[in-house]
Amino acid sequence: MQVALVSNPTAGKGTARAATAVAVARLRERGVDVRELVGRDGAEALTLCRSAVADGVDALVALGGDGMVHLALQAVAGTPTALGVVAQGTGNDLATHLGLPIRAPTAAADVVADARTRQVDAVRVTPGESWFGCVLGAGFDSVVNERANVMRWPKGPQRYNLAIAAELPRFRPMPFRITLDDEVWETEAMLVAVGNASSYGAGMKITPDAVIDDGLLDVCVLGPVSKVEFLKTFPKVFKGTHVHHPAVTIRRARTVRLEASTVAYADGERLGPLPLTCECVPGAVTVLTP
Repeated sequence: MQVALVSNPTAGKGTARAATAVAVARLRERGVDVRELVGRDGAEALTLCRSAVADGVDALVALGGDGMVHLALQAVAGTPTALGVVAQGTGNDLATHLGLPIRAPTAAADVVADARTRQVDAVRVTPGESWFGCVLGAGFDSVVNERANVMRWPKGPQRYNLAIAAELPRFRPMPFRITLDDEVWETEAMLVAVGNASSYGAGMKITPDAVIDDGLLDVCVLGPVSKVEFLKTFPKVFKGTHVHHPAVTIRRARTVRLEASTVAYADGERLGPLPLTCECVPGAVTVLTP
C-alpha cells in the first residue's frame, strides 16, 4: 500500500508534529509505503497532494484538523484515491462523523493500514470548483469567522466566542434567495447552513439529521430573532435541539444555490462571496474507516 501523508505541524496546538512521527512510524511498521508531504503554505500543500494523487497513491492521508482534511478533499474528490484522516486538530468534525480515532495517531494509522473503505458524498461548490465534506455556512456565522480569523488572541474555540460577542450587537438579518433544486425561496435570515454531515465548528450540530451518504443536503435556516433570543438558542446547537425553535427551518435538496450580500465558509475554510451553488455528489469520496 502506498500513501501520501500531508500534515499541518501547527494543528492541535502544536501536537501534530509529534503525532506525524508516531503515525508515520506505525504505518511503516504495518508495511505501508509512506510519502510525507509538507508545504510551506496551503497552496503548496495542495499542489503536492494533487501531484501525489496523479502519481497513483492508494490513499492521501490528512494529519491535522478540519482545515487539513478540507485541503486533502480538494485533491481526492471525484478520484479513485482514498482519503485517510489522522485527526489531530482542535475541531475534527468529519473524523468524528466517520467514527475515526481522535488525537490517537497510532489507532488512526491502523485504520489507514487496514484499508477498509466506504463511499461518502461530497459537495461541489461553483463557481470555483471547490469541495466540502461537512457544512457550509453563510450569514452570521461566516461574519463571525471573518472576525475570528483576524484575531490573534485567544486561540481555539474561545476566539470564536469572543467574535460572536463582538459581531452580534451590530448584526442584522439579511435577505437570502435560496434555490432548493428547482424551488426558489426568498427570506430574511440570521444564517443559512448547508449540511452534508451533521456538524461543524468543533461539534456544533447545525444540521443534526444530515447523513453523509444519502445523496441529499440538509439546509438549516435561522430566521430573524432578537439578540436575547439568539443567545438563548445558540447553545442548543451543540446538541442539535435548536431545530425545534420556531425560527428554525430545515429543508432538503440535492442542489442548493445561495444568493445574499455575505461570504461563505465551508469546513471552517473561507470559500468567498455569494452567490454560490452547492451540489451533492453521491459517492464522490472513498474514505478509510474502521
